[in-house]
Amino acid sequence: MRTRYQILDSNSNSVYFITSTIVEWIPVFTKQEYFEIIINSLSYCRENKGLKLYAYVILDNHVHLICSADNLTQIIKDFKSHTAREIIKAAEVDRKKWLLNQLEFYKKKYKKDSKHQVWQEGYHPQIITEEDIFKQKVEYIHNNPVKKGLVEDVEHWIYSSAKNYLCGEGRIEIDLIET
Repeated sequence: MRTRYQILDSNSNSVYFITSTIVEWIPVFTKQEYFEIIINSLSYCRENKGLKLYAYVILDNHVHLICSADNLTQIIKDFKSHTAREIIKAAEVDRKKWLLNQLEFYKKKYKKDSKHQVWQEGYHPQIITEEDIFKQKVEYIHNNPVKKGLVEDVEHWIYSSAKNYLCGEGRIEIDLIET
């Protein structure tokens, strides 16, 4: 993976706060089907690849995760690659030419194997080693849609793990940690 942001500790017990951003902050996640691509992929990674997902939020142009895994670097690489292909397919079906044009225009020149680039390189992993930092990051993730004015209460944004923590039911099963 070509990035200066890398997982330094491959220990599956290490927990990371990760941010993945769409190139140039283009608002891709504006319809349910695009959110579902992320939801389904995260669920698949949990069920089949060993991803432990402690918290998440999906916004219009980026995703925040708190997670861990034995091979987190590979899982995130696969996640971003798969979701990029699915987003491009969905945009082609929806005939979202403006989106496809933007994803083509902002593609890095050295990326010769694809016509489009969906995700910015890297995912800015920050290791979480203390409980208070974990709590702070979970709160930040869950409050992100409120700060952006998308909802008034954290539990109203269905594309986050807030409801998992508040009432035990969310869109994705997560690995709850008492906060």
